[in-house]
Amino acid sequence: MSAGKELWKALYDAMRGNAQLVALVDGIYDKAPSSPWGDNQAYISRGPFVGTSDDADCIVGQEFTAQIDIWSRNPNRWSVDDIISEVRSALHEQELALESRALASLSVRIARVIDDPDPNQQHGVIQVLAFVEEAD
Repeated sequence: MSAGKELWKALYDAMRGNAQLVALVDGIYDKAPSSPWGDNQAYISRGPFVGTSDDADCIVGQEFTAQIDIWSRNPNRWSVDDIISEVRSALHEQELALESRALASLSVRIARVIDDPDPNQQHGVIQVLAFVEEAD
């Protein structure tokens, strides 16, 4: 399994393990289905992942910038802020287990709410910075 896929699985599992976050959204998706909306009128999807080589003495690794998108049809931005807060709680500086690699560091670097072209939709963006070490 690729390092990016392992990282996404760990991020996904950590978010699914946060009961407060799960209560706020209709789902957490790698790629949202055609009808992701439910009673909460909010969901999370995986955005772009960018991996760059970041080797050091005797350590082969990659630095990933992972984007997590939050989508809401609730009428105000505060609902997105609450979801951002819970995603940050689930991920920031957590020691998550990967299947065949080591997660050396994980931090939420950027969290923001941006205007969406659809005026009835709110969009939150979280960028996570992770350093993943390859197995020996």
